[in-house]
Amino acid sequence: LALSPLTLRELDGAPKRVRDILDAVPPQHIEMVDVSPEAEQLAGQYIERGVLNPGMLLDALHIAVATLAGVDVLVSWNFKHIVNVSRIRAFNEVNRETGYGTLEIRTPMEIVYDA
Repeated sequence: LALSPLTLRELDGAPKRVRDILDAVPPQHIEMVDVSPEAEQLAGQYIERGVLNPGMLLDALHIAVATLAGVDVLVSWNFKHIVNVSRIRAFNEVNRETGYGTLEIRTPMEIVYDA
């Protein structure tokens, strides 16, 4: 599980049941990733290209940090700005054009389930 300071800040305000899922992940399976200048530049590209507007910089940073970290899947409840087919395609178009890999984006319901 890759987490950034941005994610941890958002999880502080999440419902307890959501925080409990994170608390169940053993610490040795958590990788902290930082917001680098490169991530800030990539986030700026999403905004410059109109994928997100300037007021959505934190959302753009989430996508950029996950892209640069090479995560397998970014999981989000943000259906308006992140888990949205047209935006996912646009994020990945910017990623490809700037030399980065594509990013799979899913909802928690698609990832966390009772086995």
